[in-house]
Amino acid sequence: MTRGGLCAGFAAAASALWSSAASATTLGQPTPRGLNLQPPGTEIMRDIGSFHDFLLVLIVSISVFVLALLLWVMIRYNRRANATPKRFTHNMTVEVIWTIVPVLILVMIAWRSFPLIYEQERIPESELTLKVVGNSWFWNFEYPDLGVAIAANMLPEEDAQAQGRPYLLATTEPLLVPVDTNVRVLVTSNDVIHSFAVPGFGVKEDAIQGRVNETWFNVDRPGVYYGQCSELCGINHAFMPIEIHAVSREQFEQWVAAQGGTFAENEPTAPEEGAASEEPAAPAATPTR
Repeated sequence: MTRGGLCAGFAAAASALWSSAASATTLGQPTPRGLNLQPPGTEIMRDIGSFHDFLLVLIVSISVFVLALLLWVMIRYNRRANATPKRFTHNMTVEVIWTIVPVLILVMIAWRSFPLIYEQERIPESELTLKVVGNSWFWNFEYPDLGVAIAANMLPEEDAQAQGRPYLLATTEPLLVPVDTNVRVLVTSNDVIHSFAVPGFGVKEDAIQGRVNETWFNVDRPGVYYGQCSELCGINHAFMPIEIHAVSREQFEQWVAAQGGTFAENEPTAPEEGAASEEPAAPAATPTR
């Protein structure tokens, strides 16, 4: 097969794979009048959502309690209801309570947040390594071990409308990742500071020139997830979307092959015929007189 025919075959295969992935359920996408976080695609994001709900209940409870205290003070101790105010400066019971209760609240928050931070920052043993490079104003994605590299620009508005894809979120070259796979992500930049953020994954990592930051994810729900650069990086900051398709392992392997990549073989190399199996013995030492 000629080089041109091989490239055409890769392009056709990639187009077919993208079409099948595009029909997958869109999970990580903003919705009109949405009130909650995006549907999670990773266990980390589920934990973040649970922690968010816990904090929301805690914050609302504190706000309602403080509001009730303010209303009680305004009604009970206004000039009309209490014409002769009492004169005192300290109340040991109240001071102990307002010292201990905030400490207990902080302990509760730490009890929920520290394990979550540990899980986010601990990079587990990974099957794939993904390199993400921010540019002004597009993304480069690379699987160094697989020989796959793509550049993802924002899909023009007319193309997005024609394909029925979300403008400002869809990209010219979606990135594919396999489900149920630990993916280690190396994030850096070629110029200014960017930020690789995918809300559905619970991932947000700064991309800084001359520095490599690390994060990870393991997507357990197939679908299409969107993100954007979340660091104010310049005039086209709003036009740096991220589009990731979480697909089955088989689809991912087909996509890698369509991109011209390969999976490294782990089989040991057989020794060549005729090669000596053992090193020659050292000559015996000659005794001296």
